[in-house]
Order: sequence, then structure tokens, then C-alpha cells
Amino acid sequence: MTAHTTLIGIARKSKSHAPMETLDQVQVSTELGVDGDYRGKLRRRQVTILAEEGWNAAINEIGKPDLPWTTRRANLFVRGIDLPREKGSKLVIGSVTFEITGETDPCHRMDDAAPGLKDAMTPDWRGGVTCRVIESGELAIGDQVTIPVAGSSQPHRN
Repeated sequence: MTAHTTLIGIARKSKSHAPMETLDQVQVSTELGVDGDYRGKLRRRQVTILAEEGWNAAINEIGKPDLPWTTRRANLFVRGIDLPREKGSKLVIGSVTFEITGETDPCHRMDDAAPGLKDAMTPDWRGGVTCRVIESGELAIGDQVTIPVAGSSQPHRN
């Protein structure tokens, strides 16, 4: 793992089409997901996580390198790690443990933000992952991101 495997963005929305609110830290719980985010009560899609590398590939592909990550409307933005692509995989950010429940499929709202963005986000899970929270805690910008190795107490470091 490099020193750059970190949480670099936190955002939430109070309702479906509400603007994204960015935060420096937030409570995340098994009951409510990201505190204050309307999707937190959903079992399979409590939290969405987007990787900077996938986002950059998508926005560069459509020639919009300055498009903010919050356009994707994800809750967490991470750098320096390949997000697991298998349902049931675990991801740890700071003290919070997430279970991957699937791929975040880009919707038509991406094209509303920038023509071609939906298609640019589709390959290679560029849209990120959906998760449920399995261990609550507080997240803050700069928290370490790791993938635990199955059957081991030691995290896998990218």
C-alpha cells in the first residue's frame, strides 16, 4: 500500500435530487449509513464508494477533466485502491467496515451533468460500488483505506 490509499472525499444528500453536501468527517452506522444521507436506510445500497482512478478515466474520456467527483453523487471518494468487484467482499475505511453489495450502475443523470458521462462510467466498474455498513464508526478525510484478507486479521494493502 502506498501512503496515498486514502479517503479523499465525503458527501451526502438529504433526499433524492438534493444537492450534494461535502463534509470533512461524518458518522457512519449500520442503521443509517452515512449520517444525514437519505439512502442510509436501504439495506443493500446504504453507501456508495467511488475510486478517483475510475472517475478520472471517465471524465478524461469525455474531455471534462474539471468535473467535480460529487457529480457522480457517491458518498465516499477514495484514492489509490482497486475497489473489490465481488459481492460480499469487505473494505475498511478508518474504523468503518463495509460489505460490497454490487456495482453502482451509472444512470441517465450522469448524461444530464455531462453528455457521454454515463457511457464513460460504465466500463470497469468506474461508477464505483454499493455497500452496506457492517461496523459503524466515524470517517474523516485522510483515513486509510484497506481490503482485509479473507481468513486473516491483517488487511491487504494495495
